[in-house]
Amino acid sequence: MADRFPRDGMPQIAFMGRSNVGKSSLINRLVGQKGLARTSKSPGRTRMIHFFAVNRDAYFVDLPGYGYASVPRSMREEWQGLVESYLEGPSAPDLAVVLVDSRHPPTPLDLELVEWLRGRGLRMQVVLTKIDKIPRGDREPAVGRAIDVLDLATVAPPLGVSAVTGDGLPALWRVLDDALAAGRRTSSRNAPPRGAAVRSASHRPAHTNPPQHPTRGRSRP
Repeated sequence: MADRFPRDGMPQIAFMGRSNVGKSSLINRLVGQKGLARTSKSPGRTRMIHFFAVNRDAYFVDLPGYGYASVPRSMREEWQGLVESYLEGPSAPDLAVVLVDSRHPPTPLDLELVEWLRGRGLRMQVVLTKIDKIPRGDREPAVGRAIDVLDLATVAPPLGVSAVTGDGLPALWRVLDDALAAGRRTSSRNAPPRGAAVRSASHRPAHTNPPQHPTRGRSRP
């Protein structure tokens, strides 16, 4: 399965988190292309790994969400195998961006993901999404709560961001730019500019048909 992921040497940033945490909205805001990564109010819509190539220079990777009770357990386990084969394979990302809803305390699943990444030595950055939906006075406590629950005291603190207002995006871009620069394998070019043109490809679980390479990623098998 791992040999089906891109292995062209371009650095990769993987976005992961609970279903409906705002992954697709954040990716769309970062690249300045509305509708690239499809958004939905239905949990579990992202059922593949989507690779969005930015200016043929880097990949933004949209991983399936987790924590959706309405999805059969067998399918959840299959998606988990797909994600783990990517994260542990030769195309592992240069940075794992772990998204947590700022309005709620991190869940046991969020902690499990952070510990899993930490145990495998993968570089990560925790990002608190939808920061615009909580009062400004509650934002710092939300960051402190995430630090405590996810045991982040000795690493980079979580970043609060909003895909709606753009709050926190400059700080997040600094982290992404640093990871992209450090991860470049075949080129010394600068990190992709904001709003860059993108192409995408999607990778399905092993039992389905071979992945297609459309002009925009599809969200369902």
